[in-house]
Amino acid sequence: MSPHREAELALARFAEHESSLLFSSGYAANVGAISALVGPGDLVLSDTLNHASLIDGCRLSRARVLVYRHADVEHAAALLAAHRHEARTALVVTDSIFSMDGDLAPLAALRALADRFDAGLYVDEAHALGVRGPGGRGLSAELDVRPDVVLGTLGKALGLAGAFVVSSSDVVRLVENRARSFVFSTGTPPALAAAVPTALHLLERADDGRARLARHTARLRRELPALGFDVPDGETPIVPVLLGEPAAAMRVSAALLERGVFAHGIRPPTVPQGTSRLRLVPTAAHTDEHLDRVLDAFAAVAADLRR
Repeated sequence: MSPHREAELALARFAEHESSLLFSSGYAANVGAISALVGPGDLVLSDTLNHASLIDGCRLSRARVLVYRHADVEHAAALLAAHRHEARTALVVTDSIFSMDGDLAPLAALRALADRFDAGLYVDEAHALGVRGPGGRGLSAELDVRPDVVLGTLGKALGLAGAFVVSSSDVVRLVENRARSFVFSTGTPPALAAAVPTALHLLERADDGRARLARHTARLRRELPALGFDVPDGETPIVPVLLGEPAAAMRVSAALLERGVFAHGIRPPTVPQGTSRLRLVPTAAHTDEHLDRVLDAFAAVAADLRR
């Protein structure tokens, strides 16, 4: 319907690509787009910490999938050097901000690698959209890297639901006609699609919100380690608090909830064994007083743990 086309035009303009296609969810978009773009006889290079939807899209494509060590461009290069000649088409697939550790993909180096081996670059910007880059356009825009295909979600910073793929017009038309999760699924509700241009308008002008989010992120990353919690170095609003074993993560999550703070416990198989954690994600809607309450709750739990 017309709201869908208007949303797709707005998303393509926002992402500075030729064309876009709306999907019902980020999972559906990644599974559908990747399996539409590559297949038997093709090669996919996938980061070992990619989101499950990227992993499943690679598997369902029936292309040959080679997994490179996390953010290790040299390992990806070695795999391409050994196997690129065996494949018709090659695609490098990565998150821009990784969903559980909150660290950044080496997008500039991956772009250069893809160009060197005549491969495409597919970047999932789900956790960077709205947060990073000029106007919230994502990490690729911030680094001045142009992927061949970009996935974005509407259910995070844009406050809606669904997802979209942007690329050249030819690539988007190919995905529109071959992605089974698009062709054989009910489309985004028209009322929701109609909200997309307004959400993008607000997002582009949300520099104050992004600055507030950066302050919240920096405060959590500074003060949680001072309370004795293990927070890996980083700069994104995905703030992992490592607790090791599943029981410890869920016990601390429950203790925080009793104090009015919801900190999601994450366990294997979502994360590797021995790295169970809390996954904190502040937002621009939080206030300094909210963060006071969060840190007070963590301090109380830390005191309990020391007893």
